[in-house]
Amino acid sequence: MILIDTPRLQMREFTLADKEAVLDFASCEKVTRYTGYAGMVKSLDDAAMVIRDIWMVEYQRYGYGRYALIHKEDQKVIGFCGVKFDKGLNAPDIGYRLLPQYWGQGLATEAVTSALKYAREVLDLDKIIAVAVDENVASNKILHKLGFNKIDSYIDEGFRLYRYESLSS
Repeated sequence: MILIDTPRLQMREFTLADKEAVLDFASCEKVTRYTGYAGMVKSLDDAAMVIRDIWMVEYQRYGYGRYALIHKEDQKVIGFCGVKFDKGLNAPDIGYRLLPQYWGQGLATEAVTSALKYAREVLDLDKIIAVAVDENVASNKILHKLGFNKIDSYIDEGFRLYRYESLSS
């Protein structure tokens, strides 16, 4: 079932049938280098575990999670986008990942804008957090463009991270 529909993208919950697509983007070093998850998904079994034991559990527990991001033109799962509840931050955290061949086309901004609207209007979430590594210039630009405010900076696993917050108006 499609939860979010934009001009070029759709988002829905992941299913185990998506494990090949998850392996594609979650094992890509360019995609994971700023995430702290580099090297965690190396096989179809690893991808299935992420879907089953993390994302599907979050859908059940919180009513939301990371959604499969589908490129309408080729009907391919190209990454994820959505909010998840971050226990460490005690708040919903918006995040996204896309295969590199889809970068630079405004798709991440389109996805995050729509996921943020969905989080506010459908999920009724007020405060949403985002975290981006300093070196991830594109993600920091997207968060600024969408009105997120930088509220903190810290070092984790050798990376300078910026924590952002967006409050519904």
